[in-house]
Amino acid sequence: MSCCTPEGGCSTGTAPAEVTTGNTTVYNVSGMTCGHCKATLTQEIGALDGVLAVDVDVEAGRVSVTTSSEPDDALLTKVVDDAGYELVGRAA
Repeated sequence: MSCCTPEGGCSTGTAPAEVTTGNTTVYNVSGMTCGHCKATLTQEIGALDGVLAVDVDVEAGRVSVTTSSEPDDALLTKVVDDAGYELVGRAA
């Protein structure tokens, strides 16, 4: 017998974990052309302390970064540039 309810809840009596959303900042990045670019930036940016999520949109030339606190734009610029791309700035 499963402890899960049909609605997707848990009947064990434990409270569900609270989800922290963080701060999402979108950056314009040039030089991305393919899935390899997406994978590289996702890995490199995702490895930074405080980064909760990375979403790379190659076609739009944008990278969304969700952090636990205010993002360090200088550090993100360095990481993106060191990976072979150019962080142009925050998207409007």
